[in-house]
Amino acid sequence: MSSIIGAPPRRAEGYSKKHQRKGFQKYLDDAMAESNEMIVSLSHARDLYSGCVDPKLCENLIDLYDKSSRQLYNLATKWRDFKER
Repeated sequence: MSSIIGAPPRRAEGYSKKHQRKGFQKYLDDAMAESNEMIVSLSHARDLYSGCVDPKLCENLIDLYDKSSRQLYNLATKWRDFKER
């Protein structure tokens, strides 16, 4: 699945499996991986094609995906801790 559209559908699919501890955790991990892959792709586009893409737009998108990755990580950690109780 493309990193551009990968994270949101993975979150939605994972949420539908929230009653399955490992299933939901897997989709959170997959969404985090998709988000991190997008950061790498945007960084490459910014660095290699700065004449063809808006570097400021890339930076804004990188920041947005970075925040999303951190939120997914925190959700995954809290979910694991909650389910262990």
